[in-house]
Amino acid sequence: MSELIDLQKAGFSLVLGGQRSGKSAYAESVIEQAGGGFYVATSEPLDDEMTARIGAHQARRGDQWQTVEEPILLAQTLLALNGHGKPALVDCLTLWLSNLMALDKNIAAEIDSLCAAREQLDFPVVFVSNEVGQGIIPDNALARQFIDYAGLMNQKIAAVSASVVFVTAGIPQKIK
Repeated sequence: MSELIDLQKAGFSLVLGGQRSGKSAYAESVIEQAGGGFYVATSEPLDDEMTARIGAHQARRGDQWQTVEEPILLAQTLLALNGHGKPALVDCLTLWLSNLMALDKNIAAEIDSLCAAREQLDFPVVFVSNEVGQGIIPDNALARQFIDYAGLMNQKIAAVSASVVFVTAGIPQKIK
């Protein structure tokens, strides 16, 4: 099913899904079928549960991957990978968003900077992001703000992406 995303040309692709939907495994398979690439990890092991999640992701990756850990400076990190001739997987945008919010960054400006970087990259990038807008409205302002920003981010990345795939129960479906 990796044919849903064409890595033959530079550009962005977005893989969306809920938690544990299989979106990361699908996105990884796309890059692996192209011979591997960069794995840009945005998470940080801040507690035991997240450390275990990171370990599970690392365990399923083989030697086709070169891991770059970057929780904040995503656009700059991608720009620094120009010239290497390998695709990149960014996993995941919603953790990146959480990191930005924790540092009280200008979220809209960071998202715009990431979208603008697409024009300067000489390799394809597959982004993984959680679709968070299909659940109930949270009962607190911070969670509602996160959902608002995540929706804005996903819309903006989707708008500049050549492909958008939604994964449900491990089944990828092409949206764009």
